[in-house]
Amino acid sequence: MDIPLLVRDFGSDIAAGGLSMMIVALYYLWLGRQVRRDPTFTIHGVNKLARTLWVLHVMRHPAKDVMAVQTLRNFIMGASLMASTATLLIIGTLTLSGQAESISRTWHVLNVGGAHAAELWIIKVICLLVDFIVAFFAFVMAVRLVNHVVFMINTPEPDAHHNLAPEAVARRLNRAGNLFAIGMRAFFFAVPLMFWLFGPAFLVVATIGLVLTLQRLDRSEPAPD
Repeated sequence: MDIPLLVRDFGSDIAAGGLSMMIVALYYLWLGRQVRRDPTFTIHGVNKLARTLWVLHVMRHPAKDVMAVQTLRNFIMGASLMASTATLLIIGTLTLSGQAESISRTWHVLNVGGAHAAELWIIKVICLLVDFIVAFFAFVMAVRLVNHVVFMINTPEPDAHHNLAPEAVARRLNRAGNLFAIGMRAFFFAVPLMFWLFGPAFLVVATIGLVLTLQRLDRSEPAPD
């Protein structure tokens, strides 16, 4: 493939994609630095702590087993709904890929400075498809792990195996929570990818808007003075 020709034809989209990835990377570098200073800086850290304390409390008080099963059932239902939503979005994205030639002409009406080639449209749709597939597998894996926790959390003899200890069960539940968060994050990142279908400028603007939104959503409430 002729690299200079590729840069000439798709340079603006390549630059917009690189800039968007850099913006996201800088945000997560900043977020990781804050989390290293304070593990509960983000709402995810607070949720991790809450899940850990919840598992320890439930396993130390067997009378809470019904409440535990109901809570985990609600988690499974939510993750299953999100996995089903991801499946529908995957089907819709595949439908878009089959209409590249006709849709690309109309969707690129507002595309200023970007390429209008059908090949580029397919690449954009593939990126969107991969994003939804990641979301699907994240939610499905979250359901799988919580199904394990449903039985582990009611184990009458947690000392029978080290993986049945309350701390180990809490780690498994936290992995499920992290996967659920990854699935939701994949849905969030689908927004700039969708705007990319209209042109590279829309991708950059949508990425900046998403990062500003995540900066507010990710941070936990500071302690009162």
